[in-house]
Amino acid sequence: MMRSILCCARHRGRQAESKGKGSYQMMKVAIATDTNSGMTQEKARELGVYLLPMPVIIEDEMYLEGVDITSAQLYEAMHQHHSISSSQPSPGQILEFWDSILQDGYDEIVYIPMSSGLSNSCDNAIRFSQEYEGKVQVADNHRISVTQETSVHSALKLAQQGLCAREIREYLEQRAYDASIYITVDSMEYLKKGGRITPAAATFATVLNLKPVLTIQGDKLDVYTKARGMKQAEAKMIEAVRQDRLTRFGNVPDSQLRVETAGTFESEEQAERWRQLVQAEFPEIPVSYVQLPCSIACHVGINAAGTGIVKKEA
Repeated sequence: MMRSILCCARHRGRQAESKGKGSYQMMKVAIATDTNSGMTQEKARELGVYLLPMPVIIEDEMYLEGVDITSAQLYEAMHQHHSISSSQPSPGQILEFWDSILQDGYDEIVYIPMSSGLSNSCDNAIRFSQEYEGKVQVADNHRISVTQETSVHSALKLAQQGLCAREIREYLEQRAYDASIYITVDSMEYLKKGGRITPAAATFATVLNLKPVLTIQGDKLDVYTKARGMKQAEAKMIEAVRQDRLTRFGNVPDSQLRVETAGTFESEEQAERWRQLVQAEFPEIPVSYVQLPCSIACHVGINAAGTGIVKKEA
């Protein structure tokens, strides 16, 4: 890290000299992410974060999350059994997004997309960033949803402290695995459509009311365990987070942890019920609820529930 700091300091010095200023000048670093973080356009504006909307395909027509489709509209399309899938931004969309940020007067960008283990969009962004000669740093933070959003908040703090884009990227990547997410689905339909389970396995699970509990810890989405019914699945997720709290994060004070809930519930009552269940297990840590982004909802369907724990990096 010290070598990186010195390199960035020299870069800042050269930047100042190239602008005809003889004194040290801080780089102006923008923080950007995508809607896989669960962040809304409104919240991004409040924080000063640049947000790239992710595409959703419904019946061969593309919609951009938070721009021309909402979660409620996506759920309605699911009720109507439309063909639905997630997609990636085009190279042109990504380059135009970054160019517009630099045109706003920023010297560098830290871009925090979803995990490279869950989508090719991160690897593509890293490749495209090579055209910017270090001005765009893509952090493969191995996260999604609430844990990805935590990384955005940390990046903002680090930028305010004066770190350059490369320092921030390295910091986030070094701490990428200080997080866990657990999620369960109410219906096997979208896991089957996405090819994550076979039609036979989906039928078998539906008949026996089996619910998979999936986990994301780093690169991949894996099966953590199975449960009989949603109530048992929720209990197993809460227990999994509790075990993470006692083991992986056993030496971390509550003030440095976030425990969050998420889901694709259609009513506020359902969302609040799930939040309260998790909050009761972690009374010392404020627990909030966020709607899962459309790109995740495409794969888990309606009434999925998730929870996660993440260490605050800064």
